[in-house]
Amino acid sequence: MKIVIAYIKPHKLSAVTTALHQIEALSGMSVGDVRGFGRGRARNAPHRVVEDLVDYVPHARVEVACEDERVVEVVSAVEAAAHTGLRGDGKIYVLELVGAVRIETGERGETAV
Repeated sequence: MKIVIAYIKPHKLSAVTTALHQIEALSGMSVGDVRGFGRGRARNAPHRVVEDLVDYVPHARVEVACEDERVVEVVSAVEAAAHTGLRGDGKIYVLELVGAVRIETGERGETAV
């Protein structure tokens, strides 16, 4: 099992959601609002020490747990739907998911996802 974590521009969230809905074997996704900054900020002012970071960039964090066979499809769907071609489109990370438990039924492993 894998977990796909994507940081995308907030205005692309509905397009990403629609793209993920097209993947029939997908059981769901989680979304959160996050803020941060990336490498571009450091590149613009490498000599400056910032004491108070108040200019974070808003992003949406999308998390999808899936079977190994679905990872390429999930990543491709998010990448295509979130792409604008502009700086700061976001990042996608794929991590190993060691286990899962469905609290309602007690199912474990892939069936819990």
